[in-house]
Amino acid sequence: MRVFVIIILCLSFFGNMANAIPKNDVAPVSGFSMPDHQKKDKKKSKKGQTGSEVFKYGNPGMLIDAKKEAIIGNIKGALDLFRQYINRYPDDAVGYFELARLEAEQKNAGESVRLCRLAVKLDPGNIWYSLFLAELCQGTAQFDDAIDIYEKLIAKYPGNLDYLYQLAALYLQVEKYPDAIKIYNQIDEKTGVAEDIILQKQKIYLHLNDLKGAEREIQKLIAAFPDEPRYYSILAEFYMANNMQDKALATYQKIAVMDPDNAYIHMSMADYYRKTGNKEKAFDELKLGFGNPNLDVDTKVNILLSFYTVNQIYNDLKDQAFTLSKILIETHPKDPKVYSIYGDLLVQDKKFPEAREAFIKVLSLDSSRYAVWEQVLQLDLQSNEFDHLVTYSNKAIELFPDQPLPFLFAGLAQLQLKNNEAALKALAGGANLVVDNNELLAQFYMYQGDALHGMKKDPDAFMAYERSIKLKDDNSYVLNNYAYYLSLLGEDLDKAEKMAKKAVTLDPENASFQDTYGWVLFKQKKYKEAAEWILKAIQNKEEPSAEVLEHYGDVLYKLGDETGAHEYWVKAMQKGPGSDLLQKKVTEKKYYQ
Repeated sequence: MRVFVIIILCLSFFGNMANAIPKNDVAPVSGFSMPDHQKKDKKKSKKGQTGSEVFKYGNPGMLIDAKKEAIIGNIKGALDLFRQYINRYPDDAVGYFELARLEAEQKNAGESVRLCRLAVKLDPGNIWYSLFLAELCQGTAQFDDAIDIYEKLIAKYPGNLDYLYQLAALYLQVEKYPDAIKIYNQIDEKTGVAEDIILQKQKIYLHLNDLKGAEREIQKLIAAFPDEPRYYSILAEFYMANNMQDKALATYQKIAVMDPDNAYIHMSMADYYRKTGNKEKAFDELKLGFGNPNLDVDTKVNILLSFYTVNQIYNDLKDQAFTLSKILIETHPKDPKVYSIYGDLLVQDKKFPEAREAFIKVLSLDSSRYAVWEQVLQLDLQSNEFDHLVTYSNKAIELFPDQPLPFLFAGLAQLQLKNNEAALKALAGGANLVVDNNELLAQFYMYQGDALHGMKKDPDAFMAYERSIKLKDDNSYVLNNYAYYLSLLGEDLDKAEKMAKKAVTLDPENASFQDTYGWVLFKQKKYKEAAEWILKAIQNKEEPSAEVLEHYGDVLYKLGDETGAHEYWVKAMQKGPGSDLLQKKVTEKKYYQ
């Protein structure tokens, strides 16, 4: 076991530099061969000198002990041993280097730089010390020193590409752009024309506002690879970005000839025509691009979303947006994204039934899109398609049993279909899934109250309403319903009046809320105020319900206007079913409760 540990320590000590060996020019590893003065001492020891004199300039055992402490995590102990070492052997570069590395690991950048400089000074021929010092200088923003190191390394090893890349990057960092270009040119000479180098030089020339230089670099790429259409595209985009439209058009046309199946050329041409004000040609090119199956769907969708602003879509260019969407569907009939974007456009155009069909098509191709399920359920509810809403909300519940909203939609649908028990079951299940969303939970309790009222369980309904109000006290819907059901029972009329008043304050134009407030006032025998509010409800509704008309007749009767009361009771009868006593009121021309 002990031998194994020592081997590991030695490998860690001597093997850490292997990854830094120059790739093109092999540098001597002088730091790990014995210096001349040590060699002489070793020869002297053979003539009888003591062991301590042999290690006058170093002691490998002491270094290994220090390294061992670092490996086992005793950083303080390792630092102490390395410091003792350099104090005892101040001429040995290895000690300074190892201590510099350990200080760097401890984020002591200044001390690490100081120590590494000493190591380089003692052994300037050791390439690893110089490389580490360059790295430390970069990390401490001593860029000029790092540049100096790499310039010396390149002078010694001119074929090493890594050093050239590092030096070029340093020149860029200190904004010595012409110097960086010179280095990239040296790399070009060694490797031949390379895309990454050419494009980097192009960026530098653009930064220097040297458009001719930037153009020249792209032309180098084209000259080296004349059959690569992508480089022509880069050139065309350069021309477009720098107001050379004629050159851009000529380049795009050349691409279209040399690569007629190019998936992006029509998109680029469309952009060109759009920027030059030729909207008709731009749209023609877009249609060609959207009809190209080789152009990926995501690119087309992004173009469709970005090419038109929101105002443009729903004004001048709305028809174009729909045309492109239909081309998308024809070109990619099995991709759910194309139906999804078409559905979004239909929603914006308020074509809700068609939008719902588009989203249903999405789900037939990919049922894992939960957001689309929500869109379908919302459109079902908006279109009063309650049977369909029950079916699709239950499908959504099967696929996404941890999502509360499909349960809410299922409960709402069952409520509208008068299936109160089924509604209550769905709502109770969904409420248990709500986490950290009081507003949503308040809705579940609100609709539970409606279902329980429909089951003639008003005490339970009122408890559900109380829970909802406790979570969200400004929901006008629950305040209105709770107040109205209390008024029907003649219970807690003062509380009902406060809730109804708050509801009508929150939503002052809602005719149903106005009628509820009026009816609560009627129950409180405040007939004059009740008449004002119920009349508002009638006037705010193009087709007032039989219930509201009957209520107004009741109020008029209490105010002594029996003729007017009978007139409104008759209107209520003509409108539809009112209360159980409406027929008796009409026949006997008398108020009953």
